[in-house]
Amino acid sequence: MIILRLLSVERLKRWLWSFVRLILLAGLSFVILYPIIQKISTAIKHKTDLYSPIVVWIPEHFSLDNFRQAISIMDYWTTLLNTISLSAMTTVFTAVSCALAGYGFARLKFKGSNLLFAGVILTILVPPTTILIPIYMNLKDFTLMGLIPLFTGDSINLLNTYWPFILTSLTANSLKAGLYIFIFRQFFRGIPKEIEEAAYIDGAGVGKTFLRIMLPNAVPSIITVTLFAFVWQWNDSFFTTTYLTSSKVMSTQLSSLPYNLSMQLTDGASSKADPFYLSMVQDTGILLAILPLIIIYLFVQRYFVESIERSGLVG
Repeated sequence: MIILRLLSVERLKRWLWSFVRLILLAGLSFVILYPIIQKISTAIKHKTDLYSPIVVWIPEHFSLDNFRQAISIMDYWTTLLNTISLSAMTTVFTAVSCALAGYGFARLKFKGSNLLFAGVILTILVPPTTILIPIYMNLKDFTLMGLIPLFTGDSINLLNTYWPFILTSLTANSLKAGLYIFIFRQFFRGIPKEIEEAAYIDGAGVGKTFLRIMLPNAVPSIITVTLFAFVWQWNDSFFTTTYLTSSKVMSTQLSSLPYNLSMQLTDGASSKADPFYLSMVQDTGILLAILPLIIIYLFVQRYFVESIERSGLVG
């Protein structure tokens, strides 16, 4: 009888835990999926459905006019190509530079390494707005520590170009770079030192050991960092709208979409535009902006989950 009671208690505990887990997963799924479903419902509505009291989720009049308006005003295909190019370029440069920095912190001990790594952690904690003005002024009048004026006679304005993203990515100082360095450092620290020592005995140097031994074993961390870097650069609006004010990328086009639409609809009298319709087209633009990321996720989500489990984010 005691054994039966214990079994019943264990079954009840498992059932309660399964129920709690189901509630948590359902709640998280609702928080994530609700905005997307709402934007899909809004994007396929006709303008008249905005004022219909019977329309909530399913439109009474299906229409693709919102997509046509958003694609036209955003110059969507050109913007998509530019955003893919910018995100891919910064992702590659960030992954390379952060892998080198992470390996250096994990394996190459030198004076001040702990202090420098504390600075890396500080970049994760400090809000980017606190250093925005110095970075902006430096990029506006870029001198490369006074070397450029020696050849050109004046500083160079790097704003409205891709150079701010290239320079920050190459120097492991791009968006969320501190987190990527931490991921690589934790992963390289978990690789047995005997593997490196065997390579050194065979005559390999630090660079060859990194390229031939350490980097091939760091595939899980590389996948994690590249996916994070690509998605965060794609979704970034803070640095992108600061460095690029006239280039056509998703962040700048989305921020100016309501204004451009109101100018088009009212011939310059933006105050006469319907704010609800502007919001509808903007939601459609946001849906078009995140659609490529959703498609990418459908293909790489298995590799992403596996890489997260094996990278430095755990343990």
